Amino acid sequence: MPFDSTGKISFDHIYTAPDPRPFFGTLRRVDYGIPQLAKPYFASLIAEHPAERPTVLDIGCSYGVNAALQRCDATMDDLYAHYTDPAVRGLDHAALVEADRKRTRTGGPRYYGLDSSAPALEYALSAGFLDEAIHADLERDDPDVVQQKLLDDVDLVVSTGCVGYVTEKTLGRVARGARPWMAHFVLRMFSYEPIADSLAELGYETVGVSGVFRQRRFASAEEQAQILDTLSAAGVDPGGLESDGWLYAQLYVSRPAGLAELHLPDSEG
Repeated sequence: MPFDSTGKISFDHIYTAPDPRPFFGTLRRVDYGIPQLAKPYFASLIAEHPAERPTVLDIGCSYGVNAALQRCDATMDDLYAHYTDPAVRGLDHAALVEADRKRTRTGGPRYYGLDSSAPALEYALSAGFLDEAIHADLERDDPDVVQQKLLDDVDLVVSTGCVGYVTEKTLGRVARGARPWMAHFVLRMFSYEPIADSLAELGYETVGVSGVFRQRRFASAEEQAQILDTLSAAGVDPGGLESDGWLYAQLYVSRPAGLAELHLPDSEG
């Protein structure tokens, strides 16, 4: 597979299929698990948010994986087993959507998704993982009137891998209306500082949660070598982490200043 501009293997092709079977079939091979590690943190933030029924926006949501973990009461292993099951792989599109809708619970928080892949968003909506979808590139464009109305509903913004591809441009556009809480899992090869500084201008405070979180295995020795070079150039020591074959992320929580201290789970990374 080709490399993207960050030096990572490009998985672009798995985000444009009409359903998530290629996504899970590919990422299972590299033990992609960051949404599972993120799940209790997102659940804790939802529980602590003062909104009676919080609206959660997942940036870079692809097929609504983070929402599916919550709404299907599932683990990543459950989703991998489901979408790679030969019987499920043999279903036509309509039958797969119907099977997924039966797994999805209603009620609880509302889930919105923001992504540049229309097919992924369409599937997540059809399966009931998402309540609303925003198909936009907020790195480039301001939200339109309809998109802004949805953003104004948001109480909590989450992500598990988009930072580095999206920047303070996107997050500033999301934050400037409703001032939602934010929780982003950010690969150690990327700095969150420009985002934290931009959000601070909007009245946010950012804290880094202790610990690190495995995202996935490197797909090849070449990918690992490139990322180790990137980390070294950024002054980040990969010893005992990326040097051992895994990409690692850190969690940053940004909220409007002056709020009570959060009580988050201990790191499982």
